[in-house]
Amino acid sequence: MSLQYPDHKIILASGSPRRKKFFEDMGFTVDIQVREVDEVFPTELVAQQIPAYLAELKASAFSEESLGNSVLITSDTIVWHKEAALGKPKDHKEATAMLSRLSADTHWVYTAVYFTYKGKKIQCSEATEVTFAPLSQNEIEYYVGHYKPYDKAGAYGIQEWLGLVGITKINGSYNNVVGLPTQKVYATLKALLGNPEYH
Repeated sequence: MSLQYPDHKIILASGSPRRKKFFEDMGFTVDIQVREVDEVFPTELVAQQIPAYLAELKASAFSEESLGNSVLITSDTIVWHKEAALGKPKDHKEATAMLSRLSADTHWVYTAVYFTYKGKKIQCSEATEVTFAPLSQNEIEYYVGHYKPYDKAGAYGIQEWLGLVGITKINGSYNNVVGLPTQKVYATLKALLGNPEYH
């Protein structure tokens, strides 16, 4: 199965294997191009404003002239808990501290996806509410030690062991928590380019 836009290339500016797999599972072939940016946001931004700013910042690393007929997709995800953004942990200590903080409480996962195409700039976003059961220190240490979630906002992957045993409730898009609000991405691509060819 594949979905094609024969006259357009989709450039995904993300090194996340989960995002790449989401596009493949939707049927799209993407060209991975990652440009390094300093992912620092103004301190006055809160909640959904943060990934919105960072997704646009990532897009600014590409010149529109270089894109030609391609669609550039950039995105960012944060975990928001008690008026603070939790990004990717730097090390074991920070990962365990994040999970201890999230234990037995509810947080939000915010993702923004930014599309650049022939001068058009469109953003879609998603918010998902996630609740953790109480997590013991042994459970947290086991998860971080075995799964090393240093590439994941909030230090966990919902699709991994901790998601299976530790999450009691989710309100909203599951795929958003994994890393991409797939339905909104598909709908936005159709709004930009029309219906794909289905093969």
